[in-house]
Amino acid sequence: MKSLKDLTAYRIVDERKMEELNSIGTVLEHKKTGARVFLVSNDDENKVFYIGFRTPPSDDTGVPHILEHSVLCGSDKFPVKDPFVELVKGSLNTFLNAMTYPDKTVYPIASCNDKDFQNLMDVYMDAVLHPNIYNEKKIFMQEGWHYELESEDSPVIYNGVVYNEMKGAFSSPESVLDRYTQKMLFPDTCYGFESGGDPKSVPDLTYEAFLDFHRTYYHPSNSFIYLYGDMDMAEKLEWLDEAYLSHYDKKEVDSHIDMQKPFTEPKDSRITYSITEDEPEEDASYLSVSSVVGTDLDPKLYLAFQILEYTLLDAPGAPLKQALLDAGIGHDILGGYDNGILQPYFSVVAKDANEEQKGEFLAVVKGTLRKLAEDGINKKSLLAGLNYFEFRYREADFGTAPKGLMYGLQSLDSWLYDGDPMMHLEYQETFDFLKKAVEEGYFESLIRDYLLDNPFEAVIVVSPERNLTAKEDAAVAKKLAEYKAGLSAQEVKALVKETEELKNYQDTPSPSEELEKIPMLSREDIDRKAEEIHWKEHLMNGVLVLHQEMFTSGIGYLKVLFNTDRVPVEDLPYVGLLKSVLGYVDTENFTYSDLTSEIHLNSGGISFSTGSYVDLERENGFTGAFIADVRVLYDKIGFGFDMLAEILTRSKLEDEKRLGEILRETKSRSRMKLEGASHSAAVARATSYFSATASFNDRTGGVGFYHFLEDVVKDYEKNSKALIEKLKEVAAKLFTVDNMLVNVTSDGEGFACVDGAMKGLTEALPEGSGVVYPYLFEVGNRNEGFKTASQVNYVARCGNFKKAGFSYTGALRILKVILSYDYLWINLRVKGGAYGCMSGFGMSGEGYFVSYRDPNLAETDQVYEGIVDYLENFSVDERDMTKYVIGTISGLDTPLNPSDKGARALSAYLSHVSNEMLQKERDQVLDAQAEDIRKLAGIVSAVLKTGSFCTIGNEEKIENCKELFGEIKNLYHG
Repeated sequence: MKSLKDLTAYRIVDERKMEELNSIGTVLEHKKTGARVFLVSNDDENKVFYIGFRTPPSDDTGVPHILEHSVLCGSDKFPVKDPFVELVKGSLNTFLNAMTYPDKTVYPIASCNDKDFQNLMDVYMDAVLHPNIYNEKKIFMQEGWHYELESEDSPVIYNGVVYNEMKGAFSSPESVLDRYTQKMLFPDTCYGFESGGDPKSVPDLTYEAFLDFHRTYYHPSNSFIYLYGDMDMAEKLEWLDEAYLSHYDKKEVDSHIDMQKPFTEPKDSRITYSITEDEPEEDASYLSVSSVVGTDLDPKLYLAFQILEYTLLDAPGAPLKQALLDAGIGHDILGGYDNGILQPYFSVVAKDANEEQKGEFLAVVKGTLRKLAEDGINKKSLLAGLNYFEFRYREADFGTAPKGLMYGLQSLDSWLYDGDPMMHLEYQETFDFLKKAVEEGYFESLIRDYLLDNPFEAVIVVSPERNLTAKEDAAVAKKLAEYKAGLSAQEVKALVKETEELKNYQDTPSPSEELEKIPMLSREDIDRKAEEIHWKEHLMNGVLVLHQEMFTSGIGYLKVLFNTDRVPVEDLPYVGLLKSVLGYVDTENFTYSDLTSEIHLNSGGISFSTGSYVDLERENGFTGAFIADVRVLYDKIGFGFDMLAEILTRSKLEDEKRLGEILRETKSRSRMKLEGASHSAAVARATSYFSATASFNDRTGGVGFYHFLEDVVKDYEKNSKALIEKLKEVAAKLFTVDNMLVNVTSDGEGFACVDGAMKGLTEALPEGSGVVYPYLFEVGNRNEGFKTASQVNYVARCGNFKKAGFSYTGALRILKVILSYDYLWINLRVKGGAYGCMSGFGMSGEGYFVSYRDPNLAETDQVYEGIVDYLENFSVDERDMTKYVIGTISGLDTPLNPSDKGARALSAYLSHVSNEMLQKERDQVLDAQAEDIRKLAGIVSAVLKTGSFCTIGNEEKIENCKELFGEIKNLYHG
């Protein structure tokens, strides 16, 4: 292996060991172009690469975002129309995407396979530097925006993927507030503009301005190149130079991010967001105050304000949050520290408040902060926040995202602004400083300097406006009608022709010689053996304990499950509510504020959830569970069980004021969850028409649960005592020794601590009665259309194929790839303008199709109807079939962290999934041919014939398609 020092094309700027990451960090500069390079070398097989560019917007047209989409639509070396999709379908990537931020655009990939990783790097480098956008204007029209005219008699409409995506993004009041806050705080810099694109302004973007933006910013001299993991770094850098960087000369690119000049006095503004005709205006405003906090180049501020967010707003009983709730201002308090831009800011937001409370809101915020600055912040709470964040930093659990990617994105929080990319990754010195600073008044001084004596702030009120979406839609329709009226007959014909040509372009597949230029692996490159799942069963203190033994860096991951069949069906929503109440009320030995501090001082956190595990051995059978999750170092496993005993058996549920606060916040967060994942909610609701598992999920966490919360909150004043008694009754039935299952993910040393540690919990819990209740629900397609103020739709069609006599096969995993990135992608996204489309099929026999941020509704349902015909005529060559197989294996082989591996094994245990089943599924995937896909037409037909249909979205669209629905109603009632 060549040494980095031997590379003549690069200059080493800095190199050092990053102890926190157990890695060597190296900063380099490409001599010829000035391209910035950052390497993180270690033994992680999940390798990461990205190339990013500083892309400051100068208007609201969304050109950085549209360009992010468009450069992945073919390039010189890989001219296929959609190489991104080809890679998703046919590579072993563990991450593949692109992201637009307020000041940068980043193109990351990750893979554990060396050959695959190299292929992905090559396609992405060519995409960003040599895109097809200069040769084909239709890419801009498809991904950005275009006038669409189906026939001379039709109305003109706007269409385009980003245009529709941002209509969806601007449908959420929280998103509207976030965007407007930056506009107010940074009126003279790039942060005052919407890099994603304001739907009102997207149609102002011209093709030439779009190309100019690429010419200006997409150059190696303005690039940030990142490599992470176990690889020959010198070889990769040599290849980057020879294949790409050396072909460019240095260019002066003015992408500097300007600093906003601080205000001499706060700014004040009011805006509105849309609600439907039937939603109440009372208790529906957002009150917000945001203060700019230094720069992202201060590592102490960067961490300290994350701790302040926890201490002031996030922790139960956090003083700023509690003061606002006590004053009756808002039902939910949001906000916190927004970094990842040059000048971060700290916000406090009262949600579900009233506009006339603005003065009181500011008085409470400033008065509480002044009191904290003068009297001191609770030191235990600060130390708990510090310990919690240090645990999270060390654990580096980012869910499905590779940790190398998250490190790389975090490095840009300093690197993009010409700082040291290792600044925020070497966190230990900062944590050590902050722990001492707790005793020295440091955090109090931050409150004074940045949140009190700082006029660099914006006060914003966001109030509801009835039918604003309909008014805006009408204004756009009028503008487009006037535009069409101003066209000559010849121009109308030309627009119809242009629309037709775009659709023909979208319909025409790339020629095989172009497709074959996309590099791909062979089936022989893939390990045939499925990764096995292992657990051992133990009986401890009369409780079944499952253990998955693996290396976990000294962290014990505990799951304690209580089966919900101990609770009658009609009471299951209260189980869903308990997950939000427990841990957030006083116990016999702790106030709820001290309880959280105690937990975070001694662990990585305790959380509660509900979950369901389908039972593959019983028709419509499943295990519903109330789940307690604990993350704790081995020597604190006893503490974890003791805290569970405290919460589950000694919580005081009688505090009516506190319970009311929790209810209102839970309702608020549930609504935000529905708004953020309406596609998932639509699938869950449609599936609940025929599936016991989905019906349970709906009652405990879906649309049904949200409607339960609305009713409980509305009637709380008169029913509070009955609610408290019901929660106590449900908890008494659930939390018993004979109803408990424990899952432990750790190595042998950690597991040895469990037996003795459990006694604190098992001795505190009652034995239990053993009474169980069957899960009964009403089967039948209600086919609901849920109206919201959204500008877009989420259209779900769901069904069951096992009841029609079909069996699950691994080929269905391939079908998901084929549909999601071929048939549905082309028809819903490319041609229809929806931002996303998904499908899936489970071993249980359940299947679904759903669209995401979709301008259409009935047309989307017709696309679903066409899947059977598409499959019956499915015909691809061996290369394409292999590509689909490899893309499917990519999803099966995504590396999991220890916590997720433990959860996967628990799920397999409860669902009766064996290693033999997993191996059979993998073999069916690896051996699949086109004929196996054609055979799936019957399965898809069975799913569609189930007839379960649900849409969440635009009220006008839903009313116009009322024949598709059994019931039409508002999703939100207040």
